Amino acid sequence: MPDLDTAAPSRWIARFAPLILPEGDVLDLASGSGRHTRLLADMGYSVEAVDRNPEALAQLDGIQGVQTRCADLEGGPWPYYGRGFDGIVVSRYLFRPLLPNLLNCLNEGGILIYETFMVGQEFFGKPSNPAYLLRSEELLVLVRQRLTVIAFEQGEVATPQPAMIQRLCARRGRATQLPDAYSTP
Repeated sequence: MPDLDTAAPSRWIARFAPLILPEGDVLDLASGSGRHTRLLADMGYSVEAVDRNPEALAQLDGIQGVQTRCADLEGGPWPYYGRGFDGIVVSRYLFRPLLPNLLNCLNEGGILIYETFMVGQEFFGKPSNPAYLLRSEELLVLVRQRLTVIAFEQGEVATPQPAMIQRLCARRGRATQLPDAYSTP
């Protein structure tokens, strides 16, 4: 499995981001300071970065193609009712009550790229609260009825520090032929 670098964009997200509709609208959920927002904007996407931290979002001011929204995703109302995205990226964040909302915001043909911690992470450090750790194959179970899974991985990564990670890339709607570079072994 690829490593889990906290400063550079995720290799998983970088690998599958080109599957998003060219020049599409992308949501970077819980974007933090925007490592994936920057990557996606550099690829020509219109990106909405949402996070509860206004200081983190301020680091994205002035970047072409980027809009920011400061919102409490866990304590406030869902800010995207009625809005659709061609891609949704989530990295190192889990709040289960939002998962149905995410799926509802994904346009037909849209790509969901998700990567976060899973059960077993408690042996390596934080997060250790089960509320923030995916169960084995939880993302697969969540999306199977509504999305076509393109790729899925789960398990231990070794660098930059050991962690237990679950990763998924899925498309809303019917599967299409993918280039070999995106096929899972």
